Amino acid sequence: MKYKLHHEGVGILLTMFLLLCVINGLLWGLGANKAVSIVVSSLSLLLFLMSVNFFRSPRRQFLGEREGAVIAPADGTVVAVEKVEENEILKSQAIQVSIFMSIFNVHANWFPVDGEVVHVEHQSGRFQAAYLPKSSTENERSSMLLRAKNGAQVLVRQIAGAIARRIVTYPERGDEASIDNHFGFIKFGSRVDVYLPLDTEIKVKIGDKTTGGVTEIAHLK
Repeated sequence: MKYKLHHEGVGILLTMFLLLCVINGLLWGLGANKAVSIVVSSLSLLLFLMSVNFFRSPRRQFLGEREGAVIAPADGTVVAVEKVEENEILKSQAIQVSIFMSIFNVHANWFPVDGEVVHVEHQSGRFQAAYLPKSSTENERSSMLLRAKNGAQVLVRQIAGAIARRIVTYPERGDEASIDNHFGFIKFGSRVDVYLPLDTEIKVKIGDKTTGGVTEIAHLK
């Protein structure tokens, strides 16, 4: 599994690197206390390395049977598997599978199914902790409706959290969806919900760990 730096992080990391260089350069150049300079430099290096780790972008490919497969759109932990009434877009009952991402997870998001993008919209909202159930309907979020190749409708929703304030969704209506490709990125921790038809076979349970683009979370009938 090869890694590269996600393009969403390039500008942030460059700005951070320059700022930390200036701060540490001033400390050492102006003859500040050596112990303080060492501590600040060490913390600066740790902060930068953690940020680089956050914006890592692994290259992945699903190797299983693709027909009917629903793949995890994100790295993280399954925090909900339940039947719900989705009233914003589907306007019907669906099975909701929610994956919570910590700041240590990869934050790129993968298409959960092969098919076509039929609708994309952004909803303003609050910034509560993303692991809370009500964050699905009350938090800032971006929703994308997909038509899988078998005709099933699959809704995927990126949800901002208490720290995550920046959701990026790339596709537009009519674009092709492929489980090998990223469809977006969420900066600094949150969750992704997937809404599936009621007759879908669910293959994960609460507490399971997922790998975006790799873990099969469900199978469409």
